[in-house]
Amino acid sequence: MADRPSQADLIGLIDALLADGVEFIVVGGTAALLHGGMAMTQDLDVVPRLDADNLQRVLAALTALDAEIREPGTRHLRPSLELLSAGGQVQLRTRLGPLDVLSQLHDGQRYEDLLPRSELIGDAARRVRVVDLATLISIKAAAGRAKDRIVLPMLLRLLQEREKDA
Repeated sequence: MADRPSQADLIGLIDALLADGVEFIVVGGTAALLHGGMAMTQDLDVVPRLDADNLQRVLAALTALDAEIREPGTRHLRPSLELLSAGGQVQLRTRLGPLDVLSQLHDGQRYEDLLPRSELIGDAARRVRVVDLATLISIKAAAGRAKDRIVLPMLLRLLQEREKDA
């Protein structure tokens, strides 16, 4: 098996999911980037709709991406429908870099919870659903991790600028 990049090709991964018709919401550092922030991220974090049809599309996209579960050691375990529907976080390495498929966020929010607090970002060629900026700030504040605390001031400043311009 070829070495996998440690840095995600964010656009390539998003395009692969969109090409298979996967319904998902981008969260995490990539969401911050898509909102115009400066964030360091090495992976793409997505929360997919968990219905059976969408999970089939997720699995098809992961198969095309030659995805395997990211774990220490040399085993090459492939994602399955059972794993994707189990309700946890599936950390993957793909030919386009790391991808995390989250059934829910740390606070239990799922796709349906996030959908009303998301927006489409992009142009006619590529439109991706991203958690809105206020919700992203709330998620990062609640997570309390050092990497989240570092980006919070920048995200808050972006939100203030948007509110001032509105």
